[in-house]
Amino acid sequence: MMKLIVKEENGRIIGTLEGRLDTAAGPEFMKEMEPLVKNADKQIILDCAALEYISSCCLRAFLALRKASAAKGGKIQIINMNDKIIKVFKITGFYKLFDIKND
Repeated sequence: MMKLIVKEENGRIIGTLEGRLDTAAGPEFMKEMEPLVKNADKQIILDCAALEYISSCCLRAFLALRKASAAKGGKIQIINMNDKIIKVFKITGFYKLFDIKND
């Protein structure tokens, strides 16, 4: 089960991802990403602290958001990724495409 909570805070858009982003959750996740894509001209922070798993097939949603952000002059930062998710991003080359911060 996947959940995306989107809120605006200090002019930034925060997307909190929770659960498992697997093949079954992919289509729904693409729909849930729409508020982020619509605000792609702003700074978007994707908080993955509660994201347990991501399938490489679901990375296209991140890529679509990146393209929208680049087109509209926004910025995306991904924070709090666990080691498994970082591994998927590194294997696919997505790690180099995003501003990723893990504290």
